[in-house]
Amino acid sequence: MVERIIVGPMATNAYIYSEWKKECLLIDPGDDAEVLIHHMTIKNLTPRGILCTHGHLDHIKAAGSVQAYFQERNIKVPIAVHRSDNRYFGPKAQQVHQASLQGQDRSAKEMLNDITWPLPKADVLLANGNRVFDSGLVTLHTPGHTPGSCCFYNEEQQTLFSGDTLYFEGAGITKAPGADEKALRDSIRKKLSVLPPATRIYPGHGLLTTLERELKHNPYMA
Repeated sequence: MVERIIVGPMATNAYIYSEWKKECLLIDPGDDAEVLIHHMTIKNLTPRGILCTHGHLDHIKAAGSVQAYFQERNIKVPIAVHRSDNRYFGPKAQQVHQASLQGQDRSAKEMLNDITWPLPKADVLLANGNRVFDSGLVTLHTPGHTPGSCCFYNEEQQTLFSGDTLYFEGAGITKAPGADEKALRDSIRKKLSVLPPATRIYPGHGLLTTLERELKHNPYMA
């Protein structure tokens, strides 16, 4: 089961992903914690963990609030991110986010003023090939948008959560500090274009798509 919930001023795609009857994974909780909690509650789902495709604020802003909500109910919900994006979490993260939002539009910068600092620490630091929270999802490290950007892939279900690495007919920006255009293109070509064409892609922003379609129309696949 996959449910997409569009959150925050940057219209981030957050996802509730479940392989179980009573549990789920929350992917990229970028904002609107109360909305995300409501959607999980009405489905009688408890998050087994929070997965972040990368550390940008519009993908992690609600992680601490969701974690705290369940912690008050004696439910531990660990936060996982690739180890190379660990700097976006914890007591020193505010300066990192301020730097990463330089040059971004007004809606992005406004997120800095609408958050409780400090951010929580990441509990699980991922590496390429790691299976996450005993699920069918495997970490694919796809640097470029950020050094620690990654996608989460379920081979059996042919499902890919691509974050800001790959969009419908596009890819994530590479203007922020730590971004690398060449690395992003290499990640898409070497890690994503080789997956089965029928793979369903759930991106960090915008429309859902399939790899088959992106192979035909996405310039980053060329």
